[in-house]
Amino acid sequence: MDKILTISEIEKQFRSEWILLENPKTNEALEVQGGKVVFHSKDRDEVYSMAATKYPKRFARLYTGKISKDAAILI
Repeated sequence: MDKILTISEIEKQFRSEWILLENPKTNEALEVQGGKVVFHSKDRDEVYSMAATKYPKRFARLYTGKISKDAAILI
């Protein structure tokens, strides 16, 4: 996929999936606003592995689903 998508377009097209964006578009606070989807999967580990093997210069990983209130998030 070569098209630059907004966050809204990504969330609609890839529901409850992990997304790998190459050269993400960010605002002044570095919040991801969109980008080029280079990989997506329901499996988080697949997306993390793809990021490690492709070595994009600048990338972001996103999750488009709901995260449980009980979930622990590590950055």
